[in-house]
Amino acid sequence: MSTALDNLFVKLRAQNRAALIAYIPAGFPTRSGCAKVIEALAAAGVDAIEIGFPYSDPVMDGPTIQEAADISLKAGTNAADVFALLKVASDTGVAAVVMTYWNPIERYGVERFAEAIAANAGSGVITPDLPIEESSKWLSATVQHGINPIYVVAPSTSDERLASVTAQTGGFVYAASVMGVTGARSNISVDAHELVERVRAVTALPVCVGLGVSTREQAKSVAAYADGVIVGSAFIKLLLNAQDEESGIVEVSALAKELVAGVREGR
Repeated sequence: MSTALDNLFVKLRAQNRAALIAYIPAGFPTRSGCAKVIEALAAAGVDAIEIGFPYSDPVMDGPTIQEAADISLKAGTNAADVFALLKVASDTGVAAVVMTYWNPIERYGVERFAEAIAANAGSGVITPDLPIEESSKWLSATVQHGINPIYVVAPSTSDERLASVTAQTGGFVYAASVMGVTGARSNISVDAHELVERVRAVTALPVCVGLGVSTREQAKSVAAYADGVIVGSAFIKLLLNAQDEESGIVEVSALAKELVAGVREGR
């Protein structure tokens, strides 16, 4: 059984282009504002949307995403909101996934969580802190409900581990790297490019890069070698710094259109 995410990458491979994947934490800037952001991103041409499950201790996220998650949690965002916003995203016609740390899945119930993703037309779940060795219950639930288990790899991941992680991954492999300060960008991009090549040596799955991309040129350079470009903090910063929600959404839409153009110029 193919998910919308699987179908997206089949289509994009035929078109020889990368995907633009946008990330937004559920319930940020507000519950209703988040739905509007999702709709604006889809209308701007992004290919897939990641809904973040806000978490109190997001060890792998930078300060921008953490600030957005705090705002969302203070407003009382819960699992039901995450699933409702996942449905808003999938209803726009884009492939939609949830990104969450393991604790909320365990608290909600492993089987129930996978079932809720499928029930809201989600393609899968990105689990940044779930080790492959502790995944048997989760993998069994994803198979049962026909969703993609998406795992994260980093430049520090050994070749042997890359092979074992990607063998259990579905949808795409999330290659995590850091753009760093502007002056370090070209060096960091080399690291990300190298990681993509290493992942490709062990799997035929699409490889998507989360790099701290925030401009059309950066999106273009990553899209030249990766199957997908993941952007989150750049959108969140605009919403955090906006005078009001409405103008923030207008800015998000404008940036998304620029990034879509950059990704399409990549090859």
